[in-house]
Amino acid sequence: MIYLDNAATSFPKPETVFSSMEKCIRNYCANPGRGSHYMSVQSALAVNDTREKIASLLKIKDSLNICFTKNATEALNIAILGSLKEGDHVITTCMEHNSVLRPLKTMEKYSGIKLTIVDADGQGRIDPFIIKRHINRKTKLIACTLSSNVNGIILPVREIGKIAADKEIMFLLDASQGVGSIEVDLERIPASMLAFPGHKGLLGPQGTGGLYTAPGIRLNPLMSGGTGSRSEYLFQPDFLPDRFESGTLNTPGIVGLGAGIDFINKTGLSVIKTKKDELVKRLYDGLSQNKKIRVFSPPNVKENSGIIAFTVKDTDSTEVSTYLDRKYNIECRAGQHCAPLVHKHFNTSRTGMVRLSVGYFNTVSEIETTISAINRLVYEKTK
Repeated sequence: MIYLDNAATSFPKPETVFSSMEKCIRNYCANPGRGSHYMSVQSALAVNDTREKIASLLKIKDSLNICFTKNATEALNIAILGSLKEGDHVITTCMEHNSVLRPLKTMEKYSGIKLTIVDADGQGRIDPFIIKRHINRKTKLIACTLSSNVNGIILPVREIGKIAADKEIMFLLDASQGVGSIEVDLERIPASMLAFPGHKGLLGPQGTGGLYTAPGIRLNPLMSGGTGSRSEYLFQPDFLPDRFESGTLNTPGIVGLGAGIDFINKTGLSVIKTKKDELVKRLYDGLSQNKKIRVFSPPNVKENSGIIAFTVKDTDSTEVSTYLDRKYNIECRAGQHCAPLVHKHFNTSRTGMVRLSVGYFNTVSEIETTISAINRLVYEKTK
């Protein structure tokens, strides 16, 4: 099996992810922060250890400003729904995932916010100065993805964040695509909030993710409930991370996430990115030469988080994906990728795109097999 759907969930995971989660479940998996007995304390220490690893990776000064969620979608909803009110103006881009677009459109319809969606160029690039031109006195938030989950284009988030900071506007960074191979330094990117998943580039298991909030950012929590702290009070604690961590945390998952980050640190971000760049370049070179194939991802690997998105002339993307799966055991993604405005922008709403997303564990041999399989499909359909 050749797995090329890493933009959805990375696979395989490092072996240490499995072993650390099993050790947790077998030996100390009690509720963190809910007791003073040995197992509860060990769970709390393990959770906080992963929190520190994330803070170190993203250059966050205080790890307590990171709260764990079940995925990036939950983190984005906390950030968006918790920060906006009627009359607020928000700027986002056409390259966003539905995890950003749907909460914003819902608030536009039912909560009275105003929304501006900035268009991209032919490669999906966003011009920060166009965003700047749309700022008005009611602009409360700018929301932007680190890189597109459809075609992999890396957006100028540092420049956009600086524009927001200069205007004293909150900047929400969706780091779902790219974190774990692209350096995300919050000492250089002035993000007010950053949402991340654990199961993609960070190499952890599904059911993990988190939200960073900068000092001074106050959000209303989506949920209230037990936190193990201030249990005598009938209202949600005001301090972080408890304010956003109601209920039992996914301790084994968070431990596995910590092991994934350990692997990244041991291997090196630059090594991971270089490996992915090599694979993406080979895919681009192998597919773009075929005149029946249109590639939508940027050819410059420095602009690409690890994705090659393409269409085969007059062929539904699902048909291509199914062919690759059933005939060659190549796993990839087809369709709209939960990003309808991207497909509207590229005029691919009817067919969708086929998305090949590489990971560190893919090999050159797998890429060569994939190129041959796709070119064979094109030949069979157009001969």
